[in-house]
Amino acid sequence: MIETVKYALIGCGRISPNHIAAVLNNDHIELAAVCDVAEENMEHLLSQFDLADKGIARYTDYRTMLREVKPDLVAIATESGKHGKIALDCIEAGCNLIIEKPIALSLDEADAIIEAAEKKGVIVCACHQNRFNKSIQKIREAVDEGRFGKMFHGAAHIRWNRSQPYYDQAKWRGTWEQDGGALMNQCIHNIDLLRWMMGDEVTEVMAYTDRLNHDYIEAEDLGLAIVRFKNGSYGLIEGTTNIFPHNLEETLYLFGEHGTVKAGGKSVNIIEEWNFADEQGDVEAIKRECGENPPNVYGFGHTPLYADVIEAVRTGRKPYVDARAGRRALELVLAIYLSAKEGKAVKLPLTHCSTLDFKGRF
Repeated sequence: MIETVKYALIGCGRISPNHIAAVLNNDHIELAAVCDVAEENMEHLLSQFDLADKGIARYTDYRTMLREVKPDLVAIATESGKHGKIALDCIEAGCNLIIEKPIALSLDEADAIIEAAEKKGVIVCACHQNRFNKSIQKIREAVDEGRFGKMFHGAAHIRWNRSQPYYDQAKWRGTWEQDGGALMNQCIHNIDLLRWMMGDEVTEVMAYTDRLNHDYIEAEDLGLAIVRFKNGSYGLIEGTTNIFPHNLEETLYLFGEHGTVKAGGKSVNIIEEWNFADEQGDVEAIKRECGENPPNVYGFGHTPLYADVIEAVRTGRKPYVDARAGRRALELVLAIYLSAKEGKAVKLPLTHCSTLDFKGRF
């Protein structure tokens, strides 16, 4: 068993403090290096944690970092469109990976990551940290125990706000080449949860997408979809960044033969409804114990996700959220895009599809 995992972070932007905080919360990982094309981003990130003079190496070229540092574990938190290429280079160097969502922007790249990791014998985790929310873990436990009975339908609502200053901070946001729109960037976490809770296997998607309020981006700011699952249940997806004047909610509903559950709050971090025919447990106690109040929509999930991956690297087991889970979330978003573009239902599984297929859509 590896005692201490040597770690490096590639990408020091908006989400990077969550990664550093998760590293500092674990005794079995060493922060060896950070990498970003902008030196000021690295300095700002390290200074937030009083790490500027702690001997942590800085690199503007991740390939040089891989050669010189030889990390055991790398987290990729760059622009989404760069995830695939960087991941493949890291895998070739023998590094285990945490890849921020989405795992890639094309199914071909996602498949290449999965294949390369299996050949090289390294671990790849898709950073869908909301799976580790206390509320979501409790709901998943009920799913695994069969307490819902037959699943009827589920619904994922992401009602958030993103204004022009957000996009002005990073020009790659909202582009088909490096990002995608609201569904791929802001909504993919809850889309992942819906698919995961409803049995994972999707057979068909019918959707609309539009750009109603952000004429300065290429991609959508609204997505509406109906999903049919292989087990006969259905899913509803509503994702938007048009809510005035700020983020309203991210909610997940599950409706079954013997159970109804709603996870809500800003990022599905509290249980608002918990009703089961078997009446097991104290409902109010469950709500109290499984409720969290994170300071932002990123929640507290990075720390337990890192703990899981670090243990996986040290012991050789698979991570809780693997690369195939990341591919499934990506596939569903791309299926929504494809259905909206073609104006008809799309059958799954998908093989070759990319955000680049939708350039000029609006």
